[in-house]
Amino acid sequence: MTKSELIALLASRTTQLAQKDTELTVKTILDAMTTALANGQRIEIRGFGSFSLSTRSSRVGRNPRSGEQVLVPAKQVPHFKAGKELRERVDNAFLAQQNVN
Repeated sequence: MTKSELIALLASRTTQLAQKDTELTVKTILDAMTTALANGQRIEIRGFGSFSLSTRSSRVGRNPRSGEQVLVPAKQVPHFKAGKELRERVDNAFLAQQNVN
């Protein structure tokens, strides 16, 4: 699902908000999450999952064209861990799909 598909789905479910208001709401939530992660904070959404930062240490990589060694610096990357409820719902949907086939 893309961001525009999410906005369209939420707008169709919520008659009180116009499409522009729904778009602003989704953008505001995603911006707040991005800012929190950029500031090193952890985000937890009960029943859905948590976002945190993982540190990747520096390493030596290779340039695929020339084959020469390149130093890849250490960096912080976002990490998502699904919550128990989300894992169970996805697993149950998968099992139900398997039983249909």
